[in-house]
Amino acid sequence: MDLIERIEELQVLVEEAKAFPLSTSAVINRDEILELLAALKQDVPEEIRQARWMARDRDELLARARKEAERIIAEAREQRDRLLSRTEIVQAAQQEADRIVQEAKDKAARLQHEAEDYIDQKLAGFEILLNKTLGTIGRGREQLRGRTTSNPTAAMISGEQAVVPGDQQAPFDAESEYVEPGF
Repeated sequence: MDLIERIEELQVLVEEAKAFPLSTSAVINRDEILELLAALKQDVPEEIRQARWMARDRDELLARARKEAERIIAEAREQRDRLLSRTEIVQAAQQEADRIVQEAKDKAARLQHEAEDYIDQKLAGFEILLNKTLGTIGRGREQLRGRTTSNPTAAMISGEQAVVPGDQQAPFDAESEYVEPGF
């Protein structure tokens, strides 16, 4: 499962969570959320490995382009040398060889530029995906933290101690006397 699918699964879990009456808070299964977040953490390194693979592929593509350019240049020099050996066409041979060498250099530069543009586009796409993923994870974590600290009822249901501003009472103790809240 890729990062986007895991994020969508996390979103569905939050969207379909049972809501508290008269509140925007909801009950979310902590284990399911934590399991999905752990899976996301594992998937991020996979996306990074793919980005590294793309960079390695770029280097191989550039190396092939350089070899091709060197081969073309070597052929051009050989052809130039053959033409130069003929005294009657020395000038024409020099011009043709120079043209071929320049053509090879232009082609090599174009191939290298195209390869770099292609890899840059792929890496930019990965960067955008990773930034979106990190943002979604951060927002999800903030939502979870906001629900447990701002909603004492949700915190008590989930087994956490809620922090209520101005509340100086001791933490909930199941063995202490129960006091009916006044609504």
